[in-house]
Amino acid sequence: MSQPPKRVALLISGGGSNMVALAQSMTGDHPARPVLVLSNDPAAKGLARAAEMGIPTAAVEHRPFKGDRAAFEAALLEPLLAAEPDVICLAGFMRILTGAFTGRFAGRMLNIHPSLLPKYPGLHTHQRALDAGDTEAGCSVHEVIADLDAGPLLGQARVPVLAGDDADSLAARVLVQEHRLYPAVLRRFVAGDRTPVIL
Repeated sequence: MSQPPKRVALLISGGGSNMVALAQSMTGDHPARPVLVLSNDPAAKGLARAAEMGIPTAAVEHRPFKGDRAAFEAALLEPLLAAEPDVICLAGFMRILTGAFTGRFAGRMLNIHPSLLPKYPGLHTHQRALDAGDTEAGCSVHEVIADLDAGPLLGQARVPVLAGDDADSLAARVLVQEHRLYPAVLRRFVAGDRTPVIL
């Protein structure tokens, strides 16, 4: 008897282009299906895109919690746990989560980051790669642990840094690879295979 599909919750903060790539990949014989798109911003454009795709959505505005991360995360957990996800994919979710939150989903939470980790955790990755004179940049998918952008690597894709690149042009080329890499990693991950995907 075939296994029921794994339930995937997707967390976003903005337009949700990686969420869309992931959701579009979870069709046919894919071993997972999207069950929730959750945002910390009720105005995030990705929520409308998810609704158009028939995926349930929820939003927990982070601003009223003003520095009370535990209270924000408790509120975030309500719709998340109600969706009963097997796997959580952070797809442009721009809030740092506490160890208490990430620990609850240890081994089941993925994130995509726009650098070749362990290089350039955190923000402004493309400008930092340019400032360092790197000849290549890219993106990484990793398991989420309490330390920022530091969990076990599950995949990487590389792009050359071209003469005349600025942070925006480099980011645009990396984003194309993000939309290839994240779905490939998710498919392998939900099938129980943590071998890194290298594109």
